[in-house]
Amino acid sequence: MNSVLAYIPSPPQGVWQLGPFPLRAYALFIILGIVVAIWWGERRWRERGGQPGAVLDVAMFAVPFGLVGGRIYHVATDWQKYFGEGKHPVEALYIWQGGLGIWGAVFFGAIGAWIGCRVYKIPLPALGDAVAPAVLLAQAIGRLGNYFNQELYGRATDLPWGLEIYERFDPETGARDMMNGVSTGRVLEVVQPTFLYELVWNVLVVIGLVLLDKRYKIGHGRLFALYVAGYSFGRFFVELLRSDEATHILGIRINSFTSALVFLGAMAYFALATKGRETPAQLQPSSEPRPWPWQFSALRAAGAGGGVVAAPDSEVESVDVTKKSDVVAAEQDPVESDDVADSAGADDAEKVTDAKKS
Repeated sequence: MNSVLAYIPSPPQGVWQLGPFPLRAYALFIILGIVVAIWWGERRWRERGGQPGAVLDVAMFAVPFGLVGGRIYHVATDWQKYFGEGKHPVEALYIWQGGLGIWGAVFFGAIGAWIGCRVYKIPLPALGDAVAPAVLLAQAIGRLGNYFNQELYGRATDLPWGLEIYERFDPETGARDMMNGVSTGRVLEVVQPTFLYELVWNVLVVIGLVLLDKRYKIGHGRLFALYVAGYSFGRFFVELLRSDEATHILGIRINSFTSALVFLGAMAYFALATKGRETPAQLQPSSEPRPWPWQFSALRAAGAGGGVVAAPDSEVESVDVTKKSDVVAAEQDPVESDDVADSAGADDAEKVTDAKKS
């Protein structure tokens, strides 16, 4: 009896109707996560010496790319839910029903961020380090949307912290609707709350990233690599607890397969990338093209250069290199210098005489 009372109840519904408009918990938590990521990422960027507003500017590119990429990955890896006999392909566009693959979101979001950084001429690796903990915290917040949608859960369990999955029906038609309906209170099954495991793991990795960054001053994209590796490590084990329908490669769930590959790639980047952290001067917009994140030799050269930013043309004084200064001329030709001095003295004497006569 004590175990049953300790089960985690699911929300009775995840959608509320405000007149003709549905208010979806999933969308609200995604938006909240984005807002938190931009706010905290902006603070971390300014603390490193970056220009205010840069994170929001780049987010205008990264967020749309990330949302589209996340949906593309989800549909590509769970295509059987949308294509085939009896399926409705148009539902692949229904992003509000849940389903954003984090791998696609990060990959396409990084492409959008790269475009934004090229437009505003700031270094992508440094920006990635600044926003890494904030992005992972946004992912943790987004998992609450899965909780309201009754999705991303694992196999049946009798653990005290098991998650109760309720049967839901459309209150108007009475039709069974697990995504948009309202709970009847009837428990279908008790499952592993894998959404909660991932949420807790993400928060722990966020704390670890902040502490490591504060202690070792990590830069040049290496903190972002640790974020990717840390998330991938936890996601690999979370996937092992899931039993929902998924695409498999060599008998392994595709998300576990992807987690392992991404983890290895992220750790390789962390080991090979430039050590240390960029100076504030290196975070400023530059007229020089930025290297790609994987161009290690170019990135090392930029780091060794100290990040000196070329001054705008308007701030550089025009100097006639063919004209010698008086000091240099005097040192090079003492005779000519003496003649000039005698001439100047004669002129002064003549002026004094004229003044006496007057």
